[in-house]
Amino acid sequence: MALLLKPDPQTVKEIFDVSVEPNEQFALKMDKLDPLKRFRSEFEIPASMDGNRLQSIYLCGNSLGCLPKRAAQFVSDELQQWKQYGVEAHFRGKRPWATIDEACVTLIKPLIGAKHESEVAIMNSLSVNNNLLFISFYRPTKTRYKILIEGMAFCSDHHTVRSHLHLHDIAESKGLIEVHPRRDEHCIRTQDIVDAIEAHGNSIAVVWLGAVQYYTGQLFDIARITAVAHRYNIYVGFDLAHGVGNVPLSLHACHVDFASWCSYKYLNSGPGAISGVFVHQRHHQNTALKRLCGWWGQSLEDRFQMRHVQTPKLGAQAWQISNPPVLPTVCLQASLEIFNEAGIENLRYKSVLLTAYLECLLKEYLSEYVEIITPLEREQRGCQLSLVFNRNIAEVHKQITRQGVICDLRKGTVMRVAPTPLYNTFTEVWQFVQILKTCLERGNTSKL
Repeated sequence: MALLLKPDPQTVKEIFDVSVEPNEQFALKMDKLDPLKRFRSEFEIPASMDGNRLQSIYLCGNSLGCLPKRAAQFVSDELQQWKQYGVEAHFRGKRPWATIDEACVTLIKPLIGAKHESEVAIMNSLSVNNNLLFISFYRPTKTRYKILIEGMAFCSDHHTVRSHLHLHDIAESKGLIEVHPRRDEHCIRTQDIVDAIEAHGNSIAVVWLGAVQYYTGQLFDIARITAVAHRYNIYVGFDLAHGVGNVPLSLHACHVDFASWCSYKYLNSGPGAISGVFVHQRHHQNTALKRLCGWWGQSLEDRFQMRHVQTPKLGAQAWQISNPPVLPTVCLQASLEIFNEAGIENLRYKSVLLTAYLECLLKEYLSEYVEIITPLEREQRGCQLSLVFNRNIAEVHKQITRQGVICDLRKGTVMRVAPTPLYNTFTEVWQFVQILKTCLERGNTSKL
């Protein structure tokens, strides 16, 4: 299939650099002008739960992205390779399995802002990778042993850091620093993170944060937080689960030490899809970093020599342990190809306006029912808006689901709505707000 040229970034920026208007005409105009609209046809949009819509208003890419159509073809290709070649498919065909992860490394590099392919490895799942990286970067001493984390971080991040404290016989009360929003606020101020780092200074071993907070949708100031922590020689890592594919990242330029991500949310690679890690180039020659090893963490030439002593690859790929599963890896490749055809900066231009339009409509039509707890500053959020209601949120969610909307709830109190620029439209955002408005105004939902 011949690839179309990537949309010109300057043209894309000019089209989306406009003020939003709280009406349907704005949505129709932007959908017509949208230079990225062809990418929607690359995805299978699920039907509505009640069958009334052939395509739902799918605003849940922050939880599970839609299926890229070419992923189905890629999986079919590999099944055919298996059928035709058996074990020989490791070294034959369009995507030899012995190097199946290499295309994904190249394709994801611009999305995360890696400078070198050696900074990236495609492997395992997110929580496994978090633990593998903590084995290397959390090496507590008598004086430097604390871990700083956001208090409302995703549960698996807490499980990771607490388990590593336990492994080193460090009490959570002594070794865990949790940063919370201020009273009556929903998001953490960057200054409060900075103040916590400076208050504990040289006793902190690792700062571990999400790039984008899963619950509120807050985008953290990666550059500033990393710079402050490095003044105290603290390692800084980020969980990119809600960041990668959502916002452009600059891990190398921001000097982030390590990061990991899943690929089933904004990267649209399927449930339980393969994960990835980033390790900054400056650590590639650091022999003091300890890690668990396996045969896939060495060069292709060495890998099949079956030597008992490993000769590791240079960089992040030294952390690889087992061969990557082929089918999830090609699903990731299928999606990453689409990202690179669209351009992450182009997608960001659209995303900013798409979410701003959602915000504008919610304020215009639903301010008496809904509070947005995501930062209103566009540079402090990705595509997700997190909403709290003065009505029973479970009832609201049930009703809009019946009307063809797919979005999710967290902790029974917050509705997360994530218009995704690869496949969502401005008209869908308009329709979502009108459906939500109708449900709330009918009075069928109980007040809190």
